Amino acid sequence: MGLHTPRNARTLFEREDELGTVDEALSELVGLRPDGAEPLERPRGALLAFAGRAGIGKTTLLAEVRRRAAARGCTVLSGRGGDQEQRVAFHVARQLLQPQLAGTAEPELRSSLGSWYDIVGPALGLCAPVGGAPPDPQGLRDGLDWVLTHLAVRRAPMVLVLDDAHWADPESLRWLAAFAPRAEQLPLLIAVAYRPDELPEHAESFRSLPGRAGSRPLDLEPLSARAVAGLVRETLGPHADDAFCRECWAVTAGNPFETVELAAKVHDRGLNPTESGAHLLRDLAAAVKGSGLTDRLDRLGAATVRFAWACAVLGTEIRPSLAAAVAGLGHEGAADAADALRSARILTGPVNDTGTLEFVHPLIATAVYRAIPAAIRVALHGQAAWCVVEGGQGADAAARHLLETHPEGDPWVVRQLRTAAAETLRAGAPDAACRYLARALREPPPDKDRAAVLYELGCASLLTEPATTVNHLRAALEEPISEPELRHNVVYRLSQVLAHSDRLAEASDTLAREIRVTDDARVRLRMTAEQFMWDAFNADEPDHPARSRRMARLADRLQGRDLTERYIIGLRTWDAVLRGEPAQVALEHAERALAGGLGWAEPDRGFEVPVLVALAFMYADRPGRTEELFASGTADFERQGWRGAHLSFAYTLLGYVRYRRGRLAEAEDFVRAGLRLAERVGPDTPAHWYAVGILVEILLARGRVAEAASAADAHHFSAPFPAAVVFPDSQTVYGELLLACGRIDEAATELTAAGSRLEPRGIRNPAWCPWQLHLARAERHYDPERAVVTAEEALARARQFGTPSAVGQALRTLAEVSTGADRIKHLEEAVDHLTRSPAAYELACALVSLGTELRLAGRDREAAEQLYRGLEAAVQCGADGLATTAREEICAAGLRPRRLHGTETDTLTARERRAAALSVRGRTSAEIARDLRTDEPSVARLLSAVYRKIGTDPTGLPTALTTRPAQ
Repeated sequence: MGLHTPRNARTLFEREDELGTVDEALSELVGLRPDGAEPLERPRGALLAFAGRAGIGKTTLLAEVRRRAAARGCTVLSGRGGDQEQRVAFHVARQLLQPQLAGTAEPELRSSLGSWYDIVGPALGLCAPVGGAPPDPQGLRDGLDWVLTHLAVRRAPMVLVLDDAHWADPESLRWLAAFAPRAEQLPLLIAVAYRPDELPEHAESFRSLPGRAGSRPLDLEPLSARAVAGLVRETLGPHADDAFCRECWAVTAGNPFETVELAAKVHDRGLNPTESGAHLLRDLAAAVKGSGLTDRLDRLGAATVRFAWACAVLGTEIRPSLAAAVAGLGHEGAADAADALRSARILTGPVNDTGTLEFVHPLIATAVYRAIPAAIRVALHGQAAWCVVEGGQGADAAARHLLETHPEGDPWVVRQLRTAAAETLRAGAPDAACRYLARALREPPPDKDRAAVLYELGCASLLTEPATTVNHLRAALEEPISEPELRHNVVYRLSQVLAHSDRLAEASDTLAREIRVTDDARVRLRMTAEQFMWDAFNADEPDHPARSRRMARLADRLQGRDLTERYIIGLRTWDAVLRGEPAQVALEHAERALAGGLGWAEPDRGFEVPVLVALAFMYADRPGRTEELFASGTADFERQGWRGAHLSFAYTLLGYVRYRRGRLAEAEDFVRAGLRLAERVGPDTPAHWYAVGILVEILLARGRVAEAASAADAHHFSAPFPAAVVFPDSQTVYGELLLACGRIDEAATELTAAGSRLEPRGIRNPAWCPWQLHLARAERHYDPERAVVTAEEALARARQFGTPSAVGQALRTLAEVSTGADRIKHLEEAVDHLTRSPAAYELACALVSLGTELRLAGRDREAAEQLYRGLEAAVQCGADGLATTAREEICAAGLRPRRLHGTETDTLTARERRAAALSVRGRTSAEIARDLRTDEPSVARLLSAVYRKIGTDPTGLPTALTTRPAQ
């Protein structure tokens, strides 16, 4: 039904089912069962969506939701999409959240929002944007999630109502549509209404609801003839006869808004609501909408029409003084126009200038806007832009009006659009910033500013449209640029977006061309550093050894005085790791790079070099130092609001560090978190390749080969591999997977190809890429002698790098492909090296292999010691497959774990006993996880706890000890 009618209250006809659903949801929200029998254990939220065509009564129904929520003591957040505000970023988010936060003093607000203040504050209009790089869209959505969750908990129970969701701005709607399904886990009821034919794709979650309120939206149907009769009689009185009411139903098709407006017109005309006047209803109904409404408006006079047009241009929440300025009316003329429009049921709002005006219904607002002659509409938008700037609302408020104006080469328009784009981009809405800057280009800007506008447009589109960004930045370089700094910034940004688009050779060539024409030595040095970096990541770089030599000579004479010098030293660190120079050399360069500071979120810099320096410590067997740097860098990302690809890389690579330390369950948790973030960014990004490759390695280490293969298939982890260097090397990981699946020939082909790609580039460190170790295992099946040669060459390279983990891993592989007594000798040396390394999983593998070889050699006592050590290490690592192998070897040796005294098991919890009992019965980790209703990492931790407490593997426990109740 209509928002406002001549009466203040109106019956909601034929909405009993919808209101029953609302009452049920509100009861559960405040912690009561719908039947009132007893309280719930905890309040439960819900998501309700009401769908229907224009005028069907969505707005009136949501008004009743707000009223009933307030009556139950709920905090109510209310917002409404607007046809004219669809391109104003975060317009709806501000409507919903700003009133709850705006009255708070800044120190208290900063304390309440914590690190989110500078991220969400500009988007919500709570503070001005600060300097530095803007948050990425995902980071901003995460911040808004946190704010709404925080409010829902602190001000529970809470009801969020969004009307006309189909007209909400994209930034707000994407956020709320993604958040809405979480309402069930919070003391929060979300109620939205929309026109189904106009709902954007990014709000599809409103069409398939998740919870108890039903799995689909509540579709509002037209009113029946009986309900229309009741609605008509509320306005016209009980004497309206049946024939008249039925004709009202016929001409309005049961549309509540049109029925109310029709009844009001009958009342205004003084018509008798009887069958004799029913023939006039069709003409009156036509006057309610479309051209009829326009004719009605025209009869109110030119000044009133102009005021109505100004209001339609301004949209929702219209300040009378601003509408008067746009319409060119004085205070009294505007007041008279507003009164006339209120009387005509076109506008509603206070009679004074302190509040805001609104159209009675969105249908009326749309009809008035579309009735404005095109030329006048453009002029009114131009006037509105000037008025909002003069009124102190800023360029951002003016920009959406300037989008509707015709280009005229006005520098003022360009300035406003550029200012609005900068503010909007810093607030986390790059798409809106792109719209403003694209319009500024069409104005067009003065020739001297064109390159700057193109550069700004390139910066704005970087996260969402990299291909378009390249075009903008290349166009900027073709313009005459008088400021050298601007030209350099364009080159930096262009090389960055080319590199991130897997066009590394083009990125390097772009920098090389500019280096040749740049006079500034410091600029040349920075460009050289950037070129070194992209060349290092280019898997097809033709002259890697020569670049390494040039970079080594340059880095050795730099002191690390500024960030550029430290970046070059950092790249020298990574090059030393790849080439397999002694680890100590790499560590010395790493410490030099870090000495003056190497932040992960420096403005206008990539995060690649700081990450490479941190990983150098991991490969050099100092993973603790790596984790320290990752913790600091991840905090930088989160403070900056970079929660898309940046945070995905951070989590994924931190998972890789845990994998290299042998903490496989934790590694899997981290890398899956990184993969989820990568999937939010988009498919086939570099973050995907990193995450999937590391996940495959972890799953193989945990003995879950089939799951690793499924993950690779699901994410298309196979040829063609990316042109960028990815670690772990994707082709090598794929070869390792093929080998684990028993596809020996295919594995050998992929691993040989990986070597042929890396060898000419001088990348020969098996600690970084163990392609030779996996190839030797494959060759063992068809050329044992060649396998030994391959493994010995890898061992020599590992000894040159000199870390215990690299040497130990290579020795274990050599033992695997060797024969006779050499196997035990190599494994004993491998265990010695790995015991002195942080590579716990590799140590577990070596111990189990050594125990197996000793058993086969008849040295049972020594075998037992190594197998039990290997089993303990495997369980602690979460390497389920390896633990199973160790148990099988123990059984094959006829060994029995020592029996325990009863008191030794008293410290086991009931859950640990249950896990141990299931393990005794030979259940797999997946089966134990299902029985305990947990996940496999938790099972591994439970069994590891059992092992630590009782000193033996759970399979050695008598069943009686693992099934009796805990003491």
